[in-house]
Amino acid sequence: MANVRNLKKDINYVLGDIIEAVYIWEYANTDKDTKKSEAIIDEAISAFDELIEKVNAKDVENQKAHFKGIAKDLEAKGTALIEKINKL
Repeated sequence: MANVRNLKKDINYVLGDIIEAVYIWEYANTDKDTKKSEAIIDEAISAFDELIEKVNAKDVENQKAHFKGIAKDLEAKGTALIEKINKL
C-alpha cells in the first residue's frame, strides 16, 4: 500500500464508478423499475462511508495489515455490487 491518500482515492473511484454504472443502466432502461438500482446506489454509499471510517480510524495497532484488510474489503464489496448491477 503506497499511502492512505491512494487508498482513499481507490475507494472513491471504485464506488463512484459503480454508482455511475447504475445511473447509466437507469438511463438506458427508462421503462424498468428503479427500486433495485436505487438500492445498489444506497449500498455503495453506505460501503463508502464504512470504508472511509475504517481508513480514518486512529486506534490501529498494525496499520499495514489494517489497510490491506480495507483494500480487500473494497474489492469484495465492489465485486458484489458489480454482480448486482449485472443481474439488473
